Amino acid sequence: MAAGVPLLQPARLKDDSFLAALAALRADLGVVAAYGKILTDEVLAAPRLGMINVHASLLPRYRGAAPVHRAVMAGETESGVTIMRVVKALDAGPMLAKVTRVIGPDETSDEVERDLASRGADLLVATIEALAEDRARETSQIDSEATYAHRLTKEDGLVHWDCPAVDIHNQIRGLHPWPHAFSFARGQRVILHRSALGSWSDATGVPGTVLEAAGDRLIVATGAGPLQLLVMQVEGKRPLAARDFLAGHPLMPGDRFTSAP
Repeated sequence: MAAGVPLLQPARLKDDSFLAALAALRADLGVVAAYGKILTDEVLAAPRLGMINVHASLLPRYRGAAPVHRAVMAGETESGVTIMRVVKALDAGPMLAKVTRVIGPDETSDEVERDLASRGADLLVATIEALAEDRARETSQIDSEATYAHRLTKEDGLVHWDCPAVDIHNQIRGLHPWPHAFSFARGQRVILHRSALGSWSDATGVPGTVLEAAGDRLIVATGAGPLQLLVMQVEGKRPLAARDFLAGHPLMPGDRFTSAP
């Protein structure tokens, strides 16, 4: 409102007063970003040039609510932003433009998302200019190649230590900053913020077993290879690097991280 732009926040998209106010704007184009509902025919038809969506994945992969998080959790090595037409199906409209970026092996979802937001904004401006100048070209999605990025829940964070170390590492970084991966140690819920993969080929043990706990090194056995925990947090406390965490919450080789208290 400070910029003089009307703000409409309807409880229901079919509300007559909202539809009248939207039509009164006489908009040329509608832009959707991070909106979790299917738009109605009336809303889609309101702008003269239709509606476009800014989606943080390389469609048709990772349609849905959590594309960046799910891509990182899956260990994808690249992501991007797609601008596409909005239709009455989830992220299924024809594509107008894409930009791609590499996902680093230790990057977290918030780091990737922040960069994609910047790249997506630039791509959106370029796409709007192309539409205004009638230069935009649409490419249909191949529905058989679609995958879905389902909404995150707190239950997604529970670590199963019989999984390979790389999968747990991807889970930890993919669920940062919410809802976070977590486990239990000595009866306490421990939130896992950062981890690292190593080459300790001779370090083995029952999954979840602490193999080393000294200084900066907190190494835990998994179903395939060890995982180093770098930053942790006991629920209700602040996140701590491994050295500080171990000083206040001593763990010994042989202790276990578990999936239940």
